[in-house]
Amino acid sequence: MVNNASAAAKSGPVYNDAVVRAFSLAAVLWGIVGMLVGVIIAAQLTWPELNLGIPWLSYGRLRPLHTNAVIFAFGGCALFASSYFVVQRTSQVPLFAGKLAWFTFWGWQLVIVAAAISLPLGFTQAKEYAELEWPIDILIAIVWVSYAIVFFGTVGTRKVRHIYVANWFFGAFILTVALLHIVNSAAIPVSLTKSYSAYAGVQDAMVQWWYGHNAVGFFLTAGFLGMMYYFIPKQAERPVYSYRLSIVHFWALIFTYMWAGPHHLHYTALPDWAQSVGMVFSLVLLAPSWGGMMNGIMTLSGAWYKLRDDPILKFLIVSLSFYGMSTFEGPMMSIKTVNALSHYTDWTIGHVHSGALGWVGFITMGSMYYLIPRLFGRKQMYSPRAIELHFWIATIGVVLYIAAMWIAGVMQGLMWRAINPDGTLVYTFVESVKATYPFYVIRWLGGLLYLSGMLIMAWNTVMTMRAGKVAIVPVPPVAAAHA
Repeated sequence: MVNNASAAAKSGPVYNDAVVRAFSLAAVLWGIVGMLVGVIIAAQLTWPELNLGIPWLSYGRLRPLHTNAVIFAFGGCALFASSYFVVQRTSQVPLFAGKLAWFTFWGWQLVIVAAAISLPLGFTQAKEYAELEWPIDILIAIVWVSYAIVFFGTVGTRKVRHIYVANWFFGAFILTVALLHIVNSAAIPVSLTKSYSAYAGVQDAMVQWWYGHNAVGFFLTAGFLGMMYYFIPKQAERPVYSYRLSIVHFWALIFTYMWAGPHHLHYTALPDWAQSVGMVFSLVLLAPSWGGMMNGIMTLSGAWYKLRDDPILKFLIVSLSFYGMSTFEGPMMSIKTVNALSHYTDWTIGHVHSGALGWVGFITMGSMYYLIPRLFGRKQMYSPRAIELHFWIATIGVVLYIAAMWIAGVMQGLMWRAINPDGTLVYTFVESVKATYPFYVIRWLGGLLYLSGMLIMAWNTVMTMRAGKVAIVPVPPVAAAHA
């Protein structure tokens, strides 16, 4: 690392890490906000009086704020940061159109702030993960197309012949999310704050869940797999276990994920054949998902001892364990007979959070812990012990959360379908809610622990910034290419 800006500038081109720094710090900030709102709504479900009778602080308004903040603010900023960092290093060129990259930063922060204002006020399209109204949707599309220009422009101007596998995943995520967003968000505006979907009935549901599941498949999976394929080899100081497997993983995943959406619509008006197609492709997804997981974990071959002392590697490797667990659970829940039990229960919530907190959260934290010190001219974070503490607090939090939701979900499903010999229901719905109460308390405690971990991360980040200096990194000669 070179800390002297003028010296670095004289030596030739330098990496545009300023925008990476901005996105990394934004990811930490929005992570705290998103998790805090999650803890609040978990408390509201446990103690309903905490809704306080104020519409814009009620569960129904805050819940979409929570999902958007965690996925698009926390996760989105982390994806922007990591993809901009990785594409520069693996292409050995500065970011293409640096000013446009800064536009993506400020444009994305404007999207986040607009969401934080409009959702509590009740302005929503009522579509899962696509709640934002049409003016914000247009801004998202503009920012995202700008993102694609910066990313693919950088790949197109690369100085090395090879396109590293992480960039394949980042590229697929950028292109697919653009397609998903633009098609699903097609709407007819009737005012500044209200629009109606361009689709109706079952077609609307089909398009929504094509979008909804692929928001999981591409935003929350492919993008973060790009992180996995760069930061695990870097932190482990080992090459990817099997580069050939990584390419097979890429093509199998992006082809298969596209068709999995209908499994959200079992036992609905969607034609039975479409439901079955969604189920079959969901089951097929198990193979590439686990192939990618094993590829990441086996990268540690010959370096397993590093797990003992390296908390960043713990984050990265345990994230893959949660990825494997979630991508086993998802296909199982897509089977119609299993779905008959799990649908509408908290089992689904447990599944979503094992992926979001365990996979997305942990891989992001591990990647940010690698990135942030290097962006401030340091080899490591201010306090490695704080990273270790963060890891264990977050892990306990995730386990408490998902175990509580699994138990609650299966119990709900069984109570709802329990029938007396005369055909009447054994339990009322209220009885199932009452039985779920202790698990909601545990879920809240798990979320509180996870939030505490994020606060530790924020403290460690601030101390790292104070102890370091902004790093200006020259682009190395092509002969010294690294990935």
